[in-house]
Amino acid sequence: MNVLVIGRGGREHSIVRKLAESERVDTIFAAPGNAGMTEATPVSISEQDSEALIAFAKQNEVAWTIVGPEVPLLEGVVNAFRKEGLTIFGPTKEAALIEGSKAFAKEVMASSGTPTGAYRTFSDEEEAISYLESVDFPIVIKANGLAAGKGVVIAGDEQEAQQAIRGMLGGEQFGDAGKTVVIEEFLEGEEFSLMAFVDGRDVYPMIPAQDYKRAFDDDQGPNTGGMGAYAPSENIPASEVERAVESILKPVAEALVDMGRSFTGILYAGCILTDEGAKVIEFNARFGDPETQVVLPLLENDLIQVMEDVAGGRDPKIRWKQATCAGVVVASSGYPGSYEKGHPLPEFKEDPASFSIYAGVKEGQGNLVSDGGRVMLVGSVQPTLEEAAAHVYKSLKPVTSPYFFYRTDIARHKSMSSSSSSEYK
Repeated sequence: MNVLVIGRGGREHSIVRKLAESERVDTIFAAPGNAGMTEATPVSISEQDSEALIAFAKQNEVAWTIVGPEVPLLEGVVNAFRKEGLTIFGPTKEAALIEGSKAFAKEVMASSGTPTGAYRTFSDEEEAISYLESVDFPIVIKANGLAAGKGVVIAGDEQEAQQAIRGMLGGEQFGDAGKTVVIEEFLEGEEFSLMAFVDGRDVYPMIPAQDYKRAFDDDQGPNTGGMGAYAPSENIPASEVERAVESILKPVAEALVDMGRSFTGILYAGCILTDEGAKVIEFNARFGDPETQVVLPLLENDLIQVMEDVAGGRDPKIRWKQATCAGVVVASSGYPGSYEKGHPLPEFKEDPASFSIYAGVKEGQGNLVSDGGRVMLVGSVQPTLEEAAAHVYKSLKPVTSPYFFYRTDIARHKSMSSSSSSEYK
């Protein structure tokens, strides 16, 4: 069959690589893809151009389309494909609102009894500021909508909180995304990412992953889109993962069905293991990034078969390798702030036990050059986490370019118990 993957980043490249393992897949198209996705045929169509994507899928007899990023989901690409009778894996825009609106996500959690931090939602600036008199600090202030990973402030005192509220509700800092804010209890504990294949009330969990949001070693520096990850998470007992599936993923999936917003696709729960058990920090309506890059290499099943089974109401009987995968992101110097593009990718030491996932790259004079903040991820699958990290850093050791940097403690610095602030976005 022919398969179309919508997206251009590392998450989508990881999906493409996994699809390329399938004997059932003939051609993989990536729209728009990137120059590092050599397993796929690039298609010069924007992720948000549903009309052109539909036309392409029809013209090229695409059997399955898989959506990577959140924006086309929230704009209704799945709705549009289904209206045309095309098979696509992902939630409708109504179901994807679980990611698109933090206030809506909180409402779903409240109605389903899902454990999460205490919260209040505000659209009035003065009401929000008055509420601060009754809270304990630190406190979390979130712009309700998508804000490119920048719509969250961890306020240590009332002055910081007021400044954040005025910037969101009283200004144009985040546009429409900041017209409503969620003020939420600050949670502490061990973080983990838990993704699942979902169709209506049927939930098939993946292994938990640990990602690293801070830019620099020891969880220092600004929040990023993710500087690395490993799976399965060694910090979370299996019993707690099972409890999270039963108390978080399943109740939310059922609540969405009951609300007339039945979810089909990948449901992602950003969780934190507190003294009171696992609680939810956020929900996403698609594969996480960079978690996907370390979870999919451990999946033994044919990915397209899993999606067919899930969407068809059948148990995919998911199997996982008895191994560990670690991945380290190579980023442009200056990220997540300003950075330069167009620099040739650094030379890597060949290690047959490692693999590369490309994200912010493009073709430049016959070679790959940087074209984004997170440029690529180097990963390795090994029997133990220590071995996986060792192989990754063996490949990265020669990287000395001033135009790139990476963390040196991914999968080595295991304790993520400082706070949930690194996961908030």
